[in-house]
Amino acid sequence: MPEYPDLTVYLQALARRVLGQPLQAVRVRGPALVRTAEPALAEASGRRVLGLRRLGKRLVFVLEGDLFLVLHLMIAGRLHWRPRGAPVPGRLGLAAFDFPSGTLVLTEASPRKRAQLHLVRGEEGLGALNRGGVEPLEATAEQFAAAVRRENHTLKRTLTDPRLFAAIGNAYSDEILHRARLSPVALSQKLDTAQLEALRLATRAVLTEWTERLAAQAGEAFPEKVTAFREEMAVHGRYRKPCPSCGAPVQRIVHAENETNYCPSCQTGGKLLADRSLSRLLKQDWPRTLEELEETRALARARMTGPGGAAR
Repeated sequence: MPEYPDLTVYLQALARRVLGQPLQAVRVRGPALVRTAEPALAEASGRRVLGLRRLGKRLVFVLEGDLFLVLHLMIAGRLHWRPRGAPVPGRLGLAAFDFPSGTLVLTEASPRKRAQLHLVRGEEGLGALNRGGVEPLEATAEQFAAAVRRENHTLKRTLTDPRLFAAIGNAYSDEILHRARLSPVALSQKLDTAQLEALRLATRAVLTEWTERLAAQAGEAFPEKVTAFREEMAVHGRYRKPCPSCGAPVQRIVHAENETNYCPSCQTGGKLLADRSLSRLLKQDWPRTLEELEETRALARARMTGPGGAAR
């Protein structure tokens, strides 16, 4: 799912292309995309774009007439800038937004179409879509601490809860926790003052650095390579690859559709965090440390190769 850095770079690219221009037409192919009936989507046509905002993970087009076109990309939604009048792609395409300077195309590479488009009237209508999370780069130290301590959850869940923090998701929460040297399963209300400040500074640093990096990579072009997995990341998506800080193999916890990546050496004092499915399978044989894990893998390799060293 596009998060704070990706969404910010999207807004920067859109501002250069559509700010001050009229939205001439909206062509929708996916009927499940539009989540509001009043005002009718047709009312957006012909309205100039007066501003662009981010509301959590939603992109907001501020239109003439006190209207707001609000787009949530969800997990697999992506934006593409094409020549004016470009068709909505057949298999992945959901909608196209026509401007004098070009067409913004929305695609979603998932059979489960989750992207959402709202047209609302007035700031009150827009506010109804706000999940309430604080802006991580705008929050004071006191506001940040209050959000962390509001509920007693794991730090991973705390950072990714849109009611607590805006626009942080699975990928950058992993990067933030690695930078802060904090376990993803540490409880939010157990953090001391120094740990809270480390988390706040890591959040600001990671989001700022990645926003600048992605903006530099895109340049004046429209950002097309929006992905949650980047080779330059420290831990996210880098299972069993070396941690850039200490060289220990990155580990993971898999739950449903999400994966948490972390470095045991940097974040958990060398302790392996139990993965639910593997823990149930291995039970008492679940390795507790990196050393035990390597011993388990060595024994498995030995069984596979046999006494002569050749694979069975």
